[in-house]
Amino acid sequence: MTTKHLLTIAILFISSLYASAQDLNNSSTTKDTLWIDNGNRHIFGIVSKPHYQGKKQPVAIISHGFNGTHDFGQSYFKPLNEMGYQVYVFDFPCGSTRSLSDNNTMNMSVLDEVNDLKAITEYFRSQPDVDADGIILIGESQGGLVSALTSAEMAKKVKAAVLIYPALCIPDNWNERYPTEADIPDTTMMWKVPLGRRYFLEARKIDVFGTIKKYKRPVLIVQGDKDPVVSMDDSRRAVKTYKNARLHVIPGAGHGFKPAEREEAVEQIKKFLKEIEE
Repeated sequence: MTTKHLLTIAILFISSLYASAQDLNNSSTTKDTLWIDNGNRHIFGIVSKPHYQGKKQPVAIISHGFNGTHDFGQSYFKPLNEMGYQVYVFDFPCGSTRSLSDNNTMNMSVLDEVNDLKAITEYFRSQPDVDADGIILIGESQGGLVSALTSAEMAKKVKAAVLIYPALCIPDNWNERYPTEADIPDTTMMWKVPLGRRYFLEARKIDVFGTIKKYKRPVLIVQGDKDPVVSMDDSRRAVKTYKNARLHVIPGAGHGFKPAEREEAVEQIKKFLKEIEE
């Protein structure tokens, strides 16, 4: 038995204990480990589902940011499960030094993450208990950029997108730092995370606003006005670029929300989802 198989068994065992403990407190939901394959990429995640009562359920797919993991997204389980949504949180392969999918960040790629999110979306659309027309993409920071690009590429398959301080600035930021391809080193350290050259070669060619304008369905952007990483100007530009979008600004919030700010963001998301259901 390989190390990977042993790790998978251990994760499954721990997750089953976690789910059982949670179910004692809330029998109306279930939580299970769910691996989804995208070719040779194996994506670790956890799905939280409301009790199935014969009606197909919408799904919210949560994408973490740069060097994040599935952990942050679990805060969405309770509020969205209560609204009838299945919620899937996961680790992008190579998306973090702590990723349970693959922690080799030298292979991180925004385009790979888009393809992974597309594969996850298609997986849920194929499930018998899922409303295939009720897929919502929610992403924070780099995951917000990935969710925005994926929504545009799957415009007829994604019902709505929620972008939390989305890093739409990634291509422009790195093109500023590395004006030509020859300027890009083999390894770049970003917040103590090593990135390979491919990340920047691909990112520099992404036409963010030319791509996202293809998405015509509802979009909610939530951002703090003290964000030192992602410019409010990009979020305002995105609202103008999209056909149907709005921006909710949290005064004083930075890049990464404090508990009260996250609670405000969740309330805005719930309000948004109720509106698109009407």
